[in-house]
Formats: sequence, C-alpha cells, structure tokens
Amino acid sequence: MGTEQYHEPPSELPAETRTFARMCASLAEEAEAIGWYVQRIAVEPDAQSRAIMHDSLGEEFKHFSMELEFLLRRTPLWREIARGILFTDGDIVQHGEASEAEATEDDGGASGG
Repeated sequence: MGTEQYHEPPSELPAETRTFARMCASLAEEAEAIGWYVQRIAVEPDAQSRAIMHDSLGEEFKHFSMELEFLLRRTPLWREIARGILFTDGDIVQHGEASEAEATEDDGGASGG
C-alpha cells in the first residue's frame, strides 16, 4: 500500500487516522477526475462521447459527495463550519468567515485547522 498520503509514519498512526487520510486522498482524486471530465467534455466534438463522459462525471460527483460526507461526519467542527457555507446564497467568503468564527468561538479555535 502506498504511503503518499501520510506525513507521519503510518505504523504510528491509529487506524481511524489512516482511514481518514485514505478518504482525504480519495476525495482529492475524485476532485481531480471531475476537473478532467469537465475539460474533456468541453472539447469533445462527438455528442455520444460527450453524453458518456457526462454520465461518468455524475459518478465522480456522487463519489466526491459521499467521501465528503464521510469526512464531515467524523469531524464535527468541519461539519459545523460547512453548514454555514454549503447550499447558501450570497458571498461564499463572508459565509465562511462567519461560520468559522461561530464554530470556533467556544474553543477559541483550538480544534480548528
């Protein structure tokens, strides 16, 4: 098994942390695949080929969403911050700043990233 996603010796990390790292790596891979499909679809002249790629893109979005949800369920602070940003209208940065401030005000940001 590769260890590229680890910054500490894997043997010293608890199983939960190794699972978390694998899911982070998977999330990044799905995001990269989404970017590739968007580019391919943008330049593909054949309609049937574009339709197949578009279908594949949907699968990548599904996997990305499931992996994100997995990570958010295991990281309550991330989930709380994400609730203030995701699926909102208005300025994303303002929502992010306000959500982070609200989520970390009880612990002074100690459990933040």
